[in-house]
Amino acid sequence: MDVRLTLALAASLALGADVPGLAPFRSAPASLLDMGSSARALPRNGAMGAGEDAQTPGQQSKTLQPESRLLLIRYVDGEFAKAVQSIPGGKKGFKVSVGKPVDKQSLSDALRLYGIAATQGDTVQITGLEIRSQQIVLRINGGGKKHFHLRQHLQIGVGNVSTPPPAAVGPPEIAGATLILDYGRALPDMSPDDLKRDLSTLLDFSKQPSATVNWVDTLPPQFQDAIKDHRAIVGMDQDMVVAALGRPDKKVRERDADGLDTEDWIYGSPPSKTTFVTFAGDNVIRVKIFD
Repeated sequence: MDVRLTLALAASLALGADVPGLAPFRSAPASLLDMGSSARALPRNGAMGAGEDAQTPGQQSKTLQPESRLLLIRYVDGEFAKAVQSIPGGKKGFKVSVGKPVDKQSLSDALRLYGIAATQGDTVQITGLEIRSQQIVLRINGGGKKHFHLRQHLQIGVGNVSTPPPAAVGPPEIAGATLILDYGRALPDMSPDDLKRDLSTLLDFSKQPSATVNWVDTLPPQFQDAIKDHRAIVGMDQDMVVAALGRPDKKVRERDADGLDTEDWIYGSPPSKTTFVTFAGDNVIRVKIFD
């Protein structure tokens, strides 16, 4: 009888049957058996540790890529925008921290010290773009540096008497400005639209026609195709080459055997891919690529 009872109890336990006075025996949950796999499966939310990185692998920002740098120059340099608020002049430049509101006190001080280059609602143009390690510097309407006119510094002398020349007659010079967009870290990879959004505290591009796109559309088809493919071809002028390849890493002037003055725009450096674009005057006469 004891043997039969023992066998019955064993069978009941194996089948998971409820036996009075005995707690049912269950296999341990997989999460308790494999804590590692369970931790990996947990969603990244507020329940995680405070120092946990909220980004999943592969979503972390890359630094600015060469292709993106070229697109910024092509589609932002030369564009028109409306001033959202007054922009100060001065050659020092006004710094804007990306992701933060404009410092009203700093802006007020700069306007007072350097004057107003553009007031709210004025149309301005990006006339230069310089990409640094952590900043992007933009020249507005030629930049904040005052232009030197020789006629304004000459004097006409007769004997011991000198008088300044008459004031030059012509349209007034448009005030320029320099904006320094500061990211506070290595420049992240970005598109032209990203850069325009980062400038939105001071400039509004949304209602302005794209000068670059309109200009490219007026070019002959072969040049349009080359610019879209990021290639330089014979016959392009310097503006077209900048639109296609960006600004060169190096320029070299020389005179060839026939006495022709040329200028080489060099992109890259050996042993990596290097492109030599040779100009005679303003037009490309030769393109050589070394892989």
